[in-house]
Amino acid sequence: MPTGATPVRQGDLLAERLRAVQDLFDRGEALEGLISAVDTTGLSRADRRRLHTEVLCGPIGARLDSAARRGPERRREAIAALRPFLATVEPRVKRALPVMRRLAYHLIETRDPTELAESEDLAKLAAAQTEPFRRVRRGLRWYAEPPVELPEGTSPSLLRLRRADLVPVTQIDEISWTREGRLRITGHAYLAGLSVRSRRFNRARVRLYGPRWLPPITMRTTRIHRPQVNHGAAEPGCNYEWAGFVAELNPIALRWRAGIRAVVRGAKRVLRGRAIVRDTTTWRAEIVIWSRAARATGPLRGPVQGRTERPDGREVKPGLWVRPVWTSDRALQVVLQPTRAELLSAALDGDTVELVGFLPGRPITKGRARLGGYRVAADFTPVTGGTRFSLELPAQSLLKEREVRRLWVEPKGLPAASVQLTDEAEARLLVGEREIAVLRDRRDRATIAAYRIRPFITSATWQVDGDGRSGTLTLTGDYPDPDPGPRELVLRHTSGLVFHVPLTREGTRFTARFAPGAMPRFGGTVVLPSGVWHMTVTGTTAKGRAVSVPVRFSHPALAGLDESPVEIAGRSYRIVSTRFDVPILVVAEKIPDDEKGAAGDWSLRRVFYPAERSREPWDATVYVSFDGRWYADSPRAIYEERLRRGDDREHIWVVRDGAFTPPDSAALGLGHGITPRVVREGGREHYEALARAKYIVTNSMLPPWFRARDDQVVVQTWHGTPVKRVGVDQPHMSRVPRPPVWYRQAAEVRNWDLLVAQSPWAARILRRAFRYEGELLECGLPRNDLLVAGDREALAAAVRRRLGLPEGKRIVLYAPTARDNDRKNSSLRLDLTELRKAIGHDHVLLVRGHYLQAYPSAPGLAAPDSAAAKAMAFDSVPLPPIGPEETRPSPKLLARRAAMAKAKAKAKAAGPGGAAFALDVTTYPDVTELLLVADVLITDYSAVMFDFVVTGRPILLYAPDLDRFEEIRGLYLDLSTQAPGPLLFEQSEVVDALRSLDRITAAYAERYASFTRRYAPHDDGKATVRLVDHVWRPS
Repeated sequence: MPTGATPVRQGDLLAERLRAVQDLFDRGEALEGLISAVDTTGLSRADRRRLHTEVLCGPIGARLDSAARRGPERRREAIAALRPFLATVEPRVKRALPVMRRLAYHLIETRDPTELAESEDLAKLAAAQTEPFRRVRRGLRWYAEPPVELPEGTSPSLLRLRRADLVPVTQIDEISWTREGRLRITGHAYLAGLSVRSRRFNRARVRLYGPRWLPPITMRTTRIHRPQVNHGAAEPGCNYEWAGFVAELNPIALRWRAGIRAVVRGAKRVLRGRAIVRDTTTWRAEIVIWSRAARATGPLRGPVQGRTERPDGREVKPGLWVRPVWTSDRALQVVLQPTRAELLSAALDGDTVELVGFLPGRPITKGRARLGGYRVAADFTPVTGGTRFSLELPAQSLLKEREVRRLWVEPKGLPAASVQLTDEAEARLLVGEREIAVLRDRRDRATIAAYRIRPFITSATWQVDGDGRSGTLTLTGDYPDPDPGPRELVLRHTSGLVFHVPLTREGTRFTARFAPGAMPRFGGTVVLPSGVWHMTVTGTTAKGRAVSVPVRFSHPALAGLDESPVEIAGRSYRIVSTRFDVPILVVAEKIPDDEKGAAGDWSLRRVFYPAERSREPWDATVYVSFDGRWYADSPRAIYEERLRRGDDREHIWVVRDGAFTPPDSAALGLGHGITPRVVREGGREHYEALARAKYIVTNSMLPPWFRARDDQVVVQTWHGTPVKRVGVDQPHMSRVPRPPVWYRQAAEVRNWDLLVAQSPWAARILRRAFRYEGELLECGLPRNDLLVAGDREALAAAVRRRLGLPEGKRIVLYAPTARDNDRKNSSLRLDLTELRKAIGHDHVLLVRGHYLQAYPSAPGLAAPDSAAAKAMAFDSVPLPPIGPEETRPSPKLLARRAAMAKAKAKAKAAGPGGAAFALDVTTYPDVTELLLVADVLITDYSAVMFDFVVTGRPILLYAPDLDRFEEIRGLYLDLSTQAPGPLLFEQSEVVDALRSLDRITAAYAERYASFTRRYAPHDDGKATVRLVDHVWRPS
């Protein structure tokens, strides 16, 4: 009987059931709860199969993989929960699952539960879900080689690769139009794990599928030779050099099919008494691959960044366009679209935005417009060839909107028409410090948005020197913001690292120029690290308010943008417009073709390295500091001591991503003419150096492929005395079965010939944590010699100048350690705004994030070489006011006061935000130099406390998450009774401690001295000498 309720469609019911299971999975529900939530009541047989397929491959499969890795008990529980459920699933569903998932469920149903739980078979199958597995052909069918032994009599069909296993891997490199007016698509496509070595037995066809009954279009497709496809492949043993393809489409094939559809739909509209309307026809692109008897079909996906993301459309006849477009999941579609409405102009008249457009076709006299979800009144006036429409929008209402809204017109009696827009009709309407932007999107549809005035790049040009060793990128464009406050261009890496570039403005134009291979940092220059760099403009207004706006490309400039890579000093740079108009700078190291991808790695590790390892050794030393990230720590101290002694044997530094250039003896002021060799981390020379060098000095783990020769000496200096538990002392290392990192560490430790320790206590901890039984030298940490060097005051002054630190202020170094459970968190546990209010007048805070933690980000934290950081040097503590006549300071002191006042004025005008209080020094190469200039150290569970006690300066332990950290990682010390300073839990306690350092120093003097005697007894400035004498004894 009628109830008035809308009946639930079957598809909606299936989606709700799937969403319910997924929501439970996202909340951490156990496997038993997920299984009980799989409700098939009321579903058709087809939907019941789909539900079972989705949950077995998705949430339930993921929970099984997790249980498989966590030991026999978890596996036993998972098997007991899954067996009854799998009995309710149709065999047809289980046969269609991916092969490794299919095998896992088959073993659960057929093998003895106790035997299966005790074995590692389920864990091996779980690992094979994400790793390439070998495929073999028997006859005309393909099968997988399982990583586990199957019982005798197992049907071969269980291992047969089915549709779920044969998924095309595709990438589109270029979409263009030929002179003949054909749409050309160039890219590559292959079946993962099946080599494509020639055209033989290797075909591909791109097909376009339109609405309902329209016949599909088969594009003329040709296989082409593209050896670079192997560089990005995940399967090292496969060759995909003939996986490239070129497909061409004649638009006539779209037009006649769309014409048939238009006739049918037009007839239906006439029969219903409605006017005929030209419709948009959308075709989805799929590729069919035949590769050595295997066949698979899948959507054509994966545009490369840049021009391919914004393919040009073409007007094939007046008012009819063919546009290749991308869906939100990066799948290709081809749209045949008539222009039913076009925007001609947009103008600001007082408080009103006036829009004028044109509707081709029969005259229209009534209708409305729609902006997003809001309908607005519009005037329609018949003119020659169609109808002219106009509408007025209140500017103040638009300025309050925060979303980008599309513009539609709704002629009376006709379907709504999306309004198209060309570059010539785009407009930026300025209203104070904001603008109303009438712009086209990537499908040429009119959009309206309001935001703070943005800079739009109109030109991006490279200037590269003749020798190719240096070059600059110049960005120019329009930035009509009327506020005169200072601005900077900010380059932000996807990891959070930032660089600031000066931005100059003349009228409404701006210019930013920088050399990506020589970016200023701490008084020197560094290269932009590899990756993707996004652009924003930041600054302050004349009234002191912070400004941050994204940078965009001007749409008319996109056609002339050169996105080809530029090579400078062995690195590749590309300025690219992605997501239609978002500028990014893509940086990469230049890597030889035979070293790229999984195939290159496999060749270097399995072929090249073993061959080099059998050759004669070199009398050379390889230095590795933090995997090649920095020229720092104990390897640096050892290298410089050997150069000081005139050791002219070969010295080799491993450098990751061009991070640094090690100085030669002349740069160190030693004058012996010794120049080190630099090898790229992960490159052929890196493998060769580790295979043949006699000595290897490192402060961290070496690559997993490294195995020390009998005639090699590996010196492990480690990177400090541990406070938090390391090695096998960590909680997760005691799990059964052992985690992969346990075996990785055991193999690494077997390579070590000498382990360096700071103290007897550290020696005991490191031996136990690493299960190390070799030679151990308690000589102190070589890196700490700098802290007690005779010229440390001169060195500290030089570091202060590099950092731009002001005179007369106390330098506080905040150096927290990484959190294993929260490494992507970039926030600080200190409120810098409140801290500045409390102590900013006479303190400077240096923030040193851990290299394994996300780069710190917080309001008030200045990036190195930003305008605020540069102004810091002028923000010195003011001298006392002039006293009475009898205590009037000398003329020299008065002159100094005047100069300081002038510098203060300069700092105030430097912007943005004046001088910084907190400076981000995470990327400063050597933390020991930061300890050298710090007056106070604030840390938590970092090893730097053992180093800083050498200076005798105060240490504050700020550990608001102490209980949580001890639970997750664990500590070797009881900080409440052993720490060399007060243990603090609130920021107010930190402020109070900084204000009363004299009292704290006196209160903790005895504990501080005891701590130093126990944990740093050998740090007397001669640790490096003792180590070098021990290892490189004079012959």
